[in-house]
Amino acid sequence: MSALRNYLDKIKPNFEEGGKLHAFRSVFDGFETFLFVPNSTAKSGTHIHDAIDSKRIMSLVVIALIPAMLFGMYNVGYQHFHATGAEGDFWAMFFYGFLAVLPKIIVSYVVGLGIEFTVAQWKNEEIQEGFLVSGILIPLIVPIECPLWILAIATAFAVIFAKEVFGGTGMNVFNVALITRAFLFFAYPTKMSGDSVWVSGDSIFGLGKTVDGLTVATPLGQAATGLDITYDFSDMVTGFIPGSIGETSVIAIAIGAVILLWTGVASWKTMLSVFVGGGLMAWIFNIAGMDNAVANVPWYEHLVLGGFCFGAVFMATDPVTSARTECGKYIYGFLIGVVAIVIRVLNPGYPEGMMLAILLMNIFAPLIDYYVVQSNISKREKRVAKV
Repeated sequence: MSALRNYLDKIKPNFEEGGKLHAFRSVFDGFETFLFVPNSTAKSGTHIHDAIDSKRIMSLVVIALIPAMLFGMYNVGYQHFHATGAEGDFWAMFFYGFLAVLPKIIVSYVVGLGIEFTVAQWKNEEIQEGFLVSGILIPLIVPIECPLWILAIATAFAVIFAKEVFGGTGMNVFNVALITRAFLFFAYPTKMSGDSVWVSGDSIFGLGKTVDGLTVATPLGQAATGLDITYDFSDMVTGFIPGSIGETSVIAIAIGAVILLWTGVASWKTMLSVFVGGGLMAWIFNIAGMDNAVANVPWYEHLVLGGFCFGAVFMATDPVTSARTECGKYIYGFLIGVVAIVIRVLNPGYPEGMMLAILLMNIFAPLIDYYVVQSNISKREKRVAKV
């Protein structure tokens, strides 16, 4: 690493003011600070110095996402081989999924980081690191059959209109990855709904079979159409079901949750309250006796189906768009869980619910924090008045 550090120090003058590569200063600074902790310190004012910066936090989130990503790659191959009747071992299925998912990751990062670099150069600022996480989240929350050109358009829309227009990383109101999915859902609904989009129908480099059409519904899709769910609870937990690339395996997501909680990156208060709110609301619908197949799905199955776990662990805990007060985190997470189940049950046209629930609560997060702070102020004023 010292050799790399010395090399960067040697070429750095070319990217500084007056250097021949000054136009790419932001790009160089982005890669340098990604590889090494900055050696510059604040000279004035009051600052808190820590061993970890935002880039390190983003890197930890990416690491936490790796189990879900790897399992998602295998599950893509598994679902394809299973649906088409093709034969293949573990590595054939994984390699098929790897080749299917990798282009989506590349497109997401090329488009998103390309916009980030361009904006940083235009504003003469440092490259912001927020897209390190969004760039891997976006491919994991879309169907495997989502065309790359549509994914590129959706990513560009989200980065520009959900992030840059608000001022960049740390200023955005909505979760960027979820805005990408929302754009896809409303602009290209045929590419985000239906049975066949959740399983790839194409052969890749001779792996698997190519078929003209597939009928493989997700569990929530089956319930929304009034059918009985044909998947076992064990399959729902392990993740061997059709669904978005990174959202199916509860076990893989749980590993990521442990990493986030152990490193202190995510709030357990938000995470836990999402499950409490969702479980309670689903249980209420269970005992209500409604003539609705989704309402009668057992409450514990609701918590492991669709994007509920993935959203609770990786989306609801986003420190930028979620509530920041400690009490507010309980309220914020609880309402996400409640709203997600309500949307699932009462809107048969959209049986998922988690995406819209989180985006809706992104709007109310500042309001929740405001009233929590005002409540604390009122309590302190009353204590002072009594004295």
